Amino acid sequence: MKRVFLFFAVLCCITITAAAQEKKMLTPEDAAFLNRAVFPQGKSVRWLPDSDKFIFTEENNLMVQGVKDKAAKVLYSLDDLNTIMTNNSLDSLKRIPFLNWIDNNTAYYLTSNDDNYVLNCIDFKNKKVETITSIPNTAENIKITTPSLKVAYTIGNDLYVNNGEKQIQITQNPEGVIAGQAVHRNEFAIDGGIFWSPDGNKIAYYLMDERMVTDYPLVDITTRVATDKPIKYPMAGMTSHQVTLNIYDVTTGNETLIKTGEPVDQYLTAITWNNDNKKIYIGVLNREQNHLKFNEYDAQTGNFVKTIFEDADEQYVEPQGPAYFLPGSDHEFLWRAQRDGYYHIYLHNTNTLEAKQLTQGDFVVTEFNGFDKSGNNIYYTSTEVSPLQRHFYKQNIKSGKKTRITRQHGTHQVLPNSNGNYFLDYYSSTDVANNIDLMNDKGVFLKRIYEAVDPLKDYNIGTIELDTLVSEDGHALYTRLIKPYNFDPAKKYPVIVYVYGGPHAQMITDSWTAGAGIYLHYLSQEGFLVFTLDNRGSADRGEAFEQVIHRQCGQAEVRDQMVGIEYLKTLPYVDTERIGSDGWSYGGFMSTNLKIYHPETFKVSVAGGPVMDWKYYEIMYGERYMDTPEENPEGYELTSLINKTDRLEGKLLIIHCTTDPVVVWQHSLSFIENCIHNGKQVDYFVYPGHDHNVYGPDRAHLIVKITEYFKNNL
Repeated sequence: MKRVFLFFAVLCCITITAAAQEKKMLTPEDAAFLNRAVFPQGKSVRWLPDSDKFIFTEENNLMVQGVKDKAAKVLYSLDDLNTIMTNNSLDSLKRIPFLNWIDNNTAYYLTSNDDNYVLNCIDFKNKKVETITSIPNTAENIKITTPSLKVAYTIGNDLYVNNGEKQIQITQNPEGVIAGQAVHRNEFAIDGGIFWSPDGNKIAYYLMDERMVTDYPLVDITTRVATDKPIKYPMAGMTSHQVTLNIYDVTTGNETLIKTGEPVDQYLTAITWNNDNKKIYIGVLNREQNHLKFNEYDAQTGNFVKTIFEDADEQYVEPQGPAYFLPGSDHEFLWRAQRDGYYHIYLHNTNTLEAKQLTQGDFVVTEFNGFDKSGNNIYYTSTEVSPLQRHFYKQNIKSGKKTRITRQHGTHQVLPNSNGNYFLDYYSSTDVANNIDLMNDKGVFLKRIYEAVDPLKDYNIGTIELDTLVSEDGHALYTRLIKPYNFDPAKKYPVIVYVYGGPHAQMITDSWTAGAGIYLHYLSQEGFLVFTLDNRGSADRGEAFEQVIHRQCGQAEVRDQMVGIEYLKTLPYVDTERIGSDGWSYGGFMSTNLKIYHPETFKVSVAGGPVMDWKYYEIMYGERYMDTPEENPEGYELTSLINKTDRLEGKLLIIHCTTDPVVVWQHSLSFIENCIHNGKQVDYFVYPGHDHNVYGPDRAHLIVKITEYFKNNL
């Protein structure tokens, strides 16, 4: 009987192995984003304005389907569009363009040729196409206002606007002065530097003077003699750039400077026009980043009018603007702030200066998603169900009654129609690659619009296990463990701790592959357990969880990572003598921290683009979390890794890109210099000409470099 059982067990083992071998193996190119086939395919589905019909492109057809229709039908074929083009003496199209709908019958689109971008507008009802304007193909930061279709854009450091065929150069800036681009290194949710008024007649724009900022050298080695390509990089505690907000009136040509006053060393955030086109609002944040004033200014004169509210915090205030005025109102707006420990939505009144909290609870509102057509209800996305999930809600402003629209576990992005009675729900989860569902305003599922095939179903993919541990102060710490596809619980496996650990990021989510991506699956396929823990300091967990890192980056985070290590040591299949770490940017800082502080645990570490001393980091991000070196000398000394190279033991590979404008090369070079002084051996590799990370074909080389380093040393 035992022989029969043994034979059956061996046969099963052979069968399972053969099945695994029939599947494909991931390649470094797959892990480097060079093979789209290993990622879930999507479908661009959008609502037609003021309707219950949605549209999408299928082959050479623009399809339309009503919510109650059983099937989609052709709205316009490519041939139909080209007939319209030909009849209007325009060149034919090779494919259906991305159409931006102004109303049910009118849409605009951009095309490009060798010299220009061309803006066309199609009137489908009358089958007419009009070329609105063309702009040079060197233009960037293009912003189009509707329905007038005026276009603002930048070329070099200057701002331009096209009003029909008329091109106006708004600025003529000297070197070091930049108009119409994002400022403050894109911190504080700043997205671009051009802000059209609601009526499309005025442009508010950032004007940034960088001439007082120290030049930081980056070196271009592609020339016969290497060339200095300096960037403006204000380090923590040093002189920053100065920013103003200007308003240009397209109809009159008049320009107004908004008088934001002294000190000039401040941040201008959350730029918001009033619906009346006469007033503009700026979130003025002090350099210390702990006091925000949301100010109203006269858009005609630039004069300060009043402060609508102030937000202050002992650690830092991080604006999530802009403000959102209620439809049809010029005195009520919504603002997202972390005033009770979590980001929530508040209703403000510019006349009475009163504020009312609309959402509340021990969860984070991660995004405000707009209003319904009446303006009586708001849409938002939050972590109310779980910090790992994102769900969509509709809430009445007056009554507070809310409806959860999304039901399936996972991470949802939802697009409501203009009437707010139907929703397109884009989502993925740990068991869904990419779905699009149609929902109604009661949260009832109506039909599936699209379902992606799991792109990894034919690959040798290991299992993913999610778990929860507890930090020293009682916070939940979520973990993810990826096991090799041929995992044998009787064996001992080496572990790679993949870490980021910094603000504005959450590595573990209820989404496709639980947020792991292809790279970590590739490492797992190569025979490693791959473990990740979202420590305190990471995103969307509330003030107490996130701000614990203030003035001492890397300390609480390392302690939390060691909670994960203690958990790993309890698993019988973990080889506790073969634990490594890997991370990039803040993750490189964390991986080096783990190696420095716990050499007894981490046999091998890899750190890419690592912050090694916060005094070398830029002021906007660096001073928010660390204050200045003068204000917090103990914190900078504590968190510097350059002065701790004497503790280094074992194998450490540092990787840096030579033209990194974010974590400048000086970080790792200074670390290496101190390793030499302390007689410490360290492995080092650079990627010439790459910026803050390695992308494109060279990324496959990076994947192989890291994987082989772990294989050879762990």
